[in-house]
Amino acid sequence: MRGFLASSIGVTCAAALALPLTPPALAATARPVPATEAAPTARPASHAGSPATTPAGRRAAEPYAAGSTQSLPLEPLTRDRATPSASSAEQGLPRRAVRHFSLVGVVWDDPDAELHGRVQVRTRAAGTGAWSGWQDVETHNADHAADPDTPERASGRVRGATAPLWVGDSDGVELRVRSESGHPAADSAEQTPDGRNLPATPPLPSGLRLELVDPGEDGEESDPLHGAAADGPRTGGLNAEASALAEASAVNADLAPLGAAEIAALSRTETEQEYLALNPGGLTERQRQAKPYVGPRPGIVTRRGWGANEGLRESGFRYTKKVKAAFVHHTASGNNYRCSQVPSLIRSIYRYHVKSMGWRDIGYNFLIDKCGKIYEGRAGGVAKPVLGAHTLGFNSNSMGIAVLGSYGATKPSKSAVKAVARLTAWKLGLYRMNPKGKTYLKSAGSNLYRKGKKVRLNVISGHRDGFATECPGRKLYGKLGSARSKAARYQGR
Repeated sequence: MRGFLASSIGVTCAAALALPLTPPALAATARPVPATEAAPTARPASHAGSPATTPAGRRAAEPYAAGSTQSLPLEPLTRDRATPSASSAEQGLPRRAVRHFSLVGVVWDDPDAELHGRVQVRTRAAGTGAWSGWQDVETHNADHAADPDTPERASGRVRGATAPLWVGDSDGVELRVRSESGHPAADSAEQTPDGRNLPATPPLPSGLRLELVDPGEDGEESDPLHGAAADGPRTGGLNAEASALAEASAVNADLAPLGAAEIAALSRTETEQEYLALNPGGLTERQRQAKPYVGPRPGIVTRRGWGANEGLRESGFRYTKKVKAAFVHHTASGNNYRCSQVPSLIRSIYRYHVKSMGWRDIGYNFLIDKCGKIYEGRAGGVAKPVLGAHTLGFNSNSMGIAVLGSYGATKPSKSAVKAVARLTAWKLGLYRMNPKGKTYLKSAGSNLYRKGKKVRLNVISGHRDGFATECPGRKLYGKLGSARSKAARYQGR
């Protein structure tokens, strides 16, 4: 794939001139909006029947329609007089009105610290004013991360975090974070004022904050004018934004026109021709003469298609040598989304990974919704070996595919499983890997395998195969055998 890696470099400068800065639908309405990364006083909430409940009304009433993040420090919560102060064991936020948001998560200072306990949130629907019940937020998320000792992990910006939870358009929130006993970090008992001993609870991580993410209206995050204003001044201004937008599109120039919202699906014959074109110097004569085992290329929504604000991520791309394995994940963000909301959901996860967690870009290489649509994840080119941050210890020579939703107790849709098979049949086929086969990866260090150990894994593995975790959920993990068989058939094996 070396020839392919080099082929798009020469078109980046031309792309910067060719791409429109503003999506056509927004060209007449693009305008600066105030910075919103901090959390100023919440505006009054609007509810059903008021003009601000429509997207147009929201835009007129609230100058924060481009994506933004409200970051709120948590407060100690005290339960009752019979219980000691909960400053170290229970924190949260009382019910309050806030600006519009659609996704929540909790972050803390030390990325190596664990949150031993329970995080629950209630939210108020912006359209109706109705409050939800308490919803659990997945706290075990450290296994989705860049590998140890990599520049991304050692940047100094990375924070510990829960998984994100999609709650839909909301304007009110209440949060509670409770430490729970029974963890190794709990090494002493607490005593009440009347002398009763309580089970020991480990302290909560320091610097806890609630992150409320607004993905912005569709199209605005990919508009440099809106993106730059929403996140405040950035070095290089709009020229840097335009350059990043062109850069992200140029790396797919061999597959789709510059600025394309989607990379079209190909037939088997067209894919085989593309396979040879993408490997001009990387194949032996025997390999060029043999029929390639590569599945037909599926349609893929590009970053521009889901509205990525390219000014959020770190500039440039990082690659690994090849793609020997695919790790399948779930986002643990809940299943209460409509497929029409997926661009907003992905923009929210992207913003959470970069602005809240401190990563260089969204962690996954690809994302798949429950309707079976495939989306480009981390920037760098969908056919290239882009280094992700998805499977701690095994990001090198692999790719990460996240199925949007939570699949511990819920079965993934047939469409989603089929999409996993179609995507892996194509992408693994480009690197001459058999989806039903085994491969060896060297561990960079995880809670299952020490650093440097060569581990034999399925070419299509679940996240839990490389790290002791529930991901990708029991129900999705149980479908990986089917995905392997289907992917092999798509490759013609």
